[in-house]
Amino acid sequence: MIRAPGEAVDLTNCDREPIHLLGAIQPIGFLVSLTDDWTVDRASANLEVFTGVKAADLIGRPFGDLVDPEALHNLRNRAAMLLGDDAVERLFHCRLIPGRKPFDVAVHLSGGRTIIEAQPSSEPGGDATNTVRSMVARLDRTPDFPRFFNEGARLVRALTDFDRVMIYRFAEDGSGEVVAEACRAGIGSFKGLHYPANDIPRQARALYKRNLLRIISDVDAEPAPVVPARDSEGRLLDLSLSVLRSVSPIHIEYLRNMGVRASMSISIIVDGQLWGLFACHHYSPMSPTFERRSVCELLAQMFSMRLESRERKELVEFERRARDISDQLLGAVASDDTLLNDPDWLSDILTSAIPADGVGVWIKGSQASSGATPDAADMRRIVARLNEVSPDRVYATDHIAELVPDATSVPASVAGLLAIPISRAAPNFVILFRRELVRSVSWGGDPHKPVTYGPNGPRLTPRESFAEWKETVKGRARPFTASELRVAETLRATLVEVVLRMADAATLQRQQASERQELLIAELNHRVRNILGVIRGLIRQSKPHDDTIESFVKLVDGRIHALARAHNQITDDHWGPAPIQALIDAEAAAFLADRPDRIRSQGGHVLLNPQAYSTMALVMHELVTNSAKYGSLSDQGTVDITWKVQSDGDLLVEWTERGGPPVKTPTRKGFGTTIIDRSVPYDLGGEASIDYAPAGVTARLRIPARHVSQSGGEHVPRVRFPRPSIGHPTPPPSAVLTGERMLLVEDSLIIALDAEDVLTRLGASAVMTASTVEAALEVIESGAPSLAMLDINLGDRTSYAVADRLRALGIPYIFASGYGEQTTLPEAHVGRAVLQKPYTLENVARALDALRNERAGAAPAPV
Repeated sequence: MIRAPGEAVDLTNCDREPIHLLGAIQPIGFLVSLTDDWTVDRASANLEVFTGVKAADLIGRPFGDLVDPEALHNLRNRAAMLLGDDAVERLFHCRLIPGRKPFDVAVHLSGGRTIIEAQPSSEPGGDATNTVRSMVARLDRTPDFPRFFNEGARLVRALTDFDRVMIYRFAEDGSGEVVAEACRAGIGSFKGLHYPANDIPRQARALYKRNLLRIISDVDAEPAPVVPARDSEGRLLDLSLSVLRSVSPIHIEYLRNMGVRASMSISIIVDGQLWGLFACHHYSPMSPTFERRSVCELLAQMFSMRLESRERKELVEFERRARDISDQLLGAVASDDTLLNDPDWLSDILTSAIPADGVGVWIKGSQASSGATPDAADMRRIVARLNEVSPDRVYATDHIAELVPDATSVPASVAGLLAIPISRAAPNFVILFRRELVRSVSWGGDPHKPVTYGPNGPRLTPRESFAEWKETVKGRARPFTASELRVAETLRATLVEVVLRMADAATLQRQQASERQELLIAELNHRVRNILGVIRGLIRQSKPHDDTIESFVKLVDGRIHALARAHNQITDDHWGPAPIQALIDAEAAAFLADRPDRIRSQGGHVLLNPQAYSTMALVMHELVTNSAKYGSLSDQGTVDITWKVQSDGDLLVEWTERGGPPVKTPTRKGFGTTIIDRSVPYDLGGEASIDYAPAGVTARLRIPARHVSQSGGEHVPRVRFPRPSIGHPTPPPSAVLTGERMLLVEDSLIIALDAEDVLTRLGASAVMTASTVEAALEVIESGAPSLAMLDINLGDRTSYAVADRLRALGIPYIFASGYGEQTTLPEAHVGRAVLQKPYTLENVARALDALRNERAGAAPAPV
């Protein structure tokens, strides 16, 4: 609703009154509105008073016809500095009009127009920077909030000389309280008075967040209208950011009823929200200079920052104590889980974090209580209502009668509660109760009589009396604060953990067999899928030099047999660490059945974990194969293999060929050479080097210490895989990754090479591969990918940290895993698609096509 100037305001529209579209300004200055080329299209009717030029004569002319050229240049520069929707630039002591006294000028943008507001300037007010600095230092020396507020009010009054300066703090319900005051003697005090929420309408609160300072110089002054009132499209000028905006007639009447002739308000913004106001009153016309008002605004901003810092410091300390109590609770129950059924003990520990008069515990229909609590019947009604309104989050009220109107015994004992749910499946709660707090609230006038009746029916009329009016509040407790609610959330997490631990202990024996079976199936599924992925990669990458089927079969057969021999060894040891000597013996027996002693080994009993063992099996197989074809084992030579655990725990393996034909450096790098060069660095994070010296090939491999001992796994929440549709398979989309920069995180070199080929065939413009979390994060920071495919299990770590970073950057990603249906994801990534290994052109194409569709907002295709 847009209300034209002069239109009546009544009960049907008062809270929607467009106070930013009043079409007039206060007469202490003038306003002009400029088009893009700085032609005047509107001006305040009082322009002639300040400039000697009538508003009607200036409209349609360049603004430069009115102002000094240097001033015009400065104003244009200020306009160019406007950043953000609510920016206002200021210019003090500006020689705006030739032959006239200086003006203080404000510049802002509104509806595509540049708005210039000016009022006569006074003499320079001194060093504003040092003034504010010294005032902030005084604020910092106050030891507590009451004195901090009082000092803030004193400082603003010292700057402005208003009769009364108050700090007005808003409550959650929108009402406010005067928490500090500085005023001249003999005018009484408003400190401690409360004011109802409807004293400041919603639209006024919104403007307080945009335009931080509001001045009303004289409630009896006649506003100067902006002419023309509407532009060519019939729109009123939006004066939200105007420093001279005229005043709503309702607010004028409100101030008159208080006996106030002039006022100023400065917003106090804390954590992005309107915390309160500096409210300044004067009982005669009053207009601090624009420069002095700007200093006040700066001081208020510094006050807000200091206030926010103090509140956060207090909150951090409060929550630190709560965490200590939470840790104490968890530790105590860990050693004695019967404590949760002891309401007296639970009451002592919980009320030391959140003050309360009683604690009730409701678990599976059983009640235990300590202190001031309702009787069993009302407790049952309360729990039933809590299960309806807040079964899975903390809930607080200072008026239980609103939650459970028929709880007859509640008002006589307690009036407020804070409920902490401690389970998800059943209505189990720990509830803190507070007694009724009968208190007297002092209001600035009777807040319950805002309406009077006249000949034209009901009309909103501000209260005529602002004398102190006291109200006795019954049936309510002291409200739970936002800090206490945050502490309750922390305690909830602890209590849920305690309950879950107790439930786990009660059902552990019954679940052990089922869990063991699921674990074995999941591990088997993971192993099989990974082995299939490795074999598939071996087949795709094993391209013989002569392109014959026989060579291809022999090459693949040898590599798969090497994996099979390694797999047999580590499964014989129950998938535990296996000796490196056994791996070398198996390769020697496979290639040199007649003279296995041509491979000589020395290094003692050293074990490798399964991942390192499989990788080294392929590396040793390629070294033996190459030597049998071209090196010392092709003739009458020998190979010496030695290994040694270094002081840092790393394992150093050396391969030395002797007595063979002269060695030549290979002219091409085949897949076997790639395995030797890259497997240990890529799969294990170690180092590898090979030297083709004429006397014989030498190779050095360093395996990090973490692979010389068995690693553990991680536990994460479960997730379900999407199942493929039943029926005829859908052909994969062609070139689904055209133009995409792919990040591939895969800890197996062979599987990574195979996946790179698949992604390239699907049209990816670049494939950036990483085998570790650190490497993947470096890739993301150096050149952000457009899509990502993440193997979940990276040895003894997971890729969830990479997923967290991608999620923060808004980069789409999918997971990949060999665990099949047993794959689990943490809460932050629940619902994310998981691609089952092994990678194929079809399943990768479908998964990434669905991911691209999801990014574009289309319905995802089935994976």
